[in-house]
Amino acid sequence: MIPGWLYSRWAGSLSLIVVIGLSTTLYSSLAQSETCVLPSQHAGVTFPVEQIEANWSCRLQPIINHYTTANKLGPLRTPLSEAVYLYFLDHPPMTAAVVNRLNLGVYRAELRGPGRYWGSDGEGTEGMVELVYQDRTSRVYYLEGSHDSRFFPRIAGKAVVLLRMNPVTDSNGIEAMDSTLVSYTRLDNRLLAGIVSLLRPLAGSAVTRKLAKGVDTVNRLSQVMRQQPDQVVSEVTKSPALSFDEVAFLKHALENLSHSSGAIPSRTTSP
Repeated sequence: MIPGWLYSRWAGSLSLIVVIGLSTTLYSSLAQSETCVLPSQHAGVTFPVEQIEANWSCRLQPIINHYTTANKLGPLRTPLSEAVYLYFLDHPPMTAAVVNRLNLGVYRAELRGPGRYWGSDGEGTEGMVELVYQDRTSRVYYLEGSHDSRFFPRIAGKAVVLLRMNPVTDSNGIEAMDSTLVSYTRLDNRLLAGIVSLLRPLAGSAVTRKLAKGVDTVNRLSQVMRQQPDQVVSEVTKSPALSFDEVAFLKHALENLSHSSGAIPSRTTSP
């Protein structure tokens, strides 16, 4: 049997250890949250970064604060309803499949987990994309990827992409989405990052072209959906067909689009 005085000392020591451990954990959490605060304003656009989980904030902060290149694209107008636009946005493998079958691009995308995708643009750029935050009007993505070209060695890096969306209706009653993208890219190779920093305007233009090409591809897809709905249905039902839900959604979207005529070209407003 443990003597009462010895038990009391043991219990007191254990309580002290627990208190110290909890205090250390709490202090570390508070310190991390204080040191990983993200700015809400990015290229003049406000994003709800306070809603991002603390562990993600600490992964995004070094990229945003010490970027190699930073770019803003938009606002760009895409002639799709909010529901269709968001469906394409949140289903990259399906979107890439439709684009490829209609010969609008050579994109590839594969689901690698909840909100996590591997993607390739068919031109040497590929990597993993993770959805960090989403709400009706915003998306925040974290990317790790690389680019191979004839002129430079393999370039690897990380990026943060912030997307702001706004549903609109034009004077003809046609639904569309205005989108603005802000991206921060940080190369892994410090020497190469320094060289790119010296050529930042050129590098920034290259990143902007990549982003603009993706938006333009979606615009061309929307035009084909409006003007050639039968061709779209034919392509998405060919073997291997898309899933039943994806085909059903596309048919419904095409039916709604057919009620409006014409196609709206992409419009860029200078920041």
